Amino acid sequence: MSADMKSKVQELIESAINPAIAGHGGYVELLDVRDNTVYLQMMGGCQGCGAADVTLKAGIERLIKEEIPEIVEVLDTTDHSAGTNPYYTAGKA
Repeated sequence: MSADMKSKVQELIESAINPAIAGHGGYVELLDVRDNTVYLQMMGGCQGCGAADVTLKAGIERLIKEEIPEIVEVLDTTDHSAGTNPYYTAGKA
């Protein structure tokens, strides 16, 4: 994977994704881009949030794929059980 691809994803996170989720106290960190797959970690209000999957798939992944069509998948590597201040508390199973 080119460094250029990783820098494109990082720029998108900084310019569009993090400002959009900052209102919920959350932010995303880019860990890596390998084999057209983005590896992210969700932090702040996103870590442990009951809506984190929706945010990831309907928001973050959709935007990244629209802006960078070479990306085929976005994976969340976050340990959501370690979240201390989720925006939405996860529902009881």
